[in-house]
Amino acid sequence: MTSPQHQAIEDNELLRRYLDGDTEAFAALMNRYQRELFNFLARFTGDAILAEDIFQETFLQLHLSAATFDTTKRLKPWLFTIAANKARDAMRSRMRRRTAALDATVAGSHDEATTYADLMPANIPSPDESALNLEDRQAVRKIIEEMPENLRLVLLLSYFNELPYKEIAETLGVPLGTVKSRLHAAIRWFALRWKTLAEKHK
Repeated sequence: MTSPQHQAIEDNELLRRYLDGDTEAFAALMNRYQRELFNFLARFTGDAILAEDIFQETFLQLHLSAATFDTTKRLKPWLFTIAANKARDAMRSRMRRRTAALDATVAGSHDEATTYADLMPANIPSPDESALNLEDRQAVRKIIEEMPENLRLVLLLSYFNELPYKEIAETLGVPLGTVKSRLHAAIRWFALRWKTLAEKHK
């Protein structure tokens, strides 16, 4: 269990202490991001078991690369960069295995204050799963899982993880304008799918 004295320490200082031999500092970082990072990975991959594995791999990579981290920057975007990259790799690997199995069978900003709710059409609900019934929550998860990867990543980081645009740009290694355009595209994508789904159930 993380000691109270570690809970109030900033991320970069915890990492520095870990490099100086304080193993509890690393445990404090894992504990601090366990829920947030796991939820991001679970939504991104659609697989809780895979998300748990990637979470562990992310912190293993943090352990291995800690000495190379630029302490003038914030740790959180770097951590999410590692997690997102490992999630992409895991999903591509899983897709290749599925493809191989099929082949074997057949052939043998300035506006950073803008919120998701501000951008959504008035008749489309926000994908806040806690405020929806079970059927709607399942529909939201399905829509997000089917969203193109580049749009899904921006939506999850912005809406669910509440990272500012600048940190999302840093995490994904893309320009700020790209983050904004992808977020708008993700919202349009979600809204269109939700509207289609709603019309089917009228």
